[in-house]
Amino acid sequence: MIYTSYFKTPYGELIIGSHKGQLCLCDWRYRRSRTTIDKRIKSALNSEYFPLEEDDEITSQTKTQLEEYWNGIRKVFTIPLILSGTDFQRSVWDELLLIPYGTTSTYLAQSLKLNNKEAIRAVASANGANAISIIVPCHRIIGSNNDLVGYAGGLRVKSSLIKLENPSFNFKPVQLELDLK
Repeated sequence: MIYTSYFKTPYGELIIGSHKGQLCLCDWRYRRSRTTIDKRIKSALNSEYFPLEEDDEITSQTKTQLEEYWNGIRKVFTIPLILSGTDFQRSVWDELLLIPYGTTSTYLAQSLKLNNKEAIRAVASANGANAISIIVPCHRIIGSNNDLVGYAGGLRVKSSLIKLENPSFNFKPVQLELDLK
């Protein structure tokens, strides 16, 4: 079974899931591709979601570590992860895990690290398929010109998370204004 619970955060509601002692889901509950993501995880783990009355060890640890993150105490997460996706998706997510707290990178930089400059769209798609938001920090990926681009939790949440980690970060103002309308 995949044990799931909901978690209301300052940024929106997350669904958190654990499977065999590993975090397999920490994602925005109301994202557009919720059904697709859930289907992929259930298929990969050959399991179904089971709502918890109480948190298990992993969902509890995840919530505690996320609260520490919001409060500026935690910069690195130590939850054991199980990443459900294609080999390419997992390679992109592994690269995301290497982006340090308080910094950002770009889709192009990720493509170059994967030795495939032409894979920018595939990298962007893999980022969008990330089911372990915040902990696998896809919010740290921005456009090459400091554009805020794509995020399952929305661009306001993305900008808030980047500013939480690095209050002096300057976004390209036009993009941020478009999202706020």
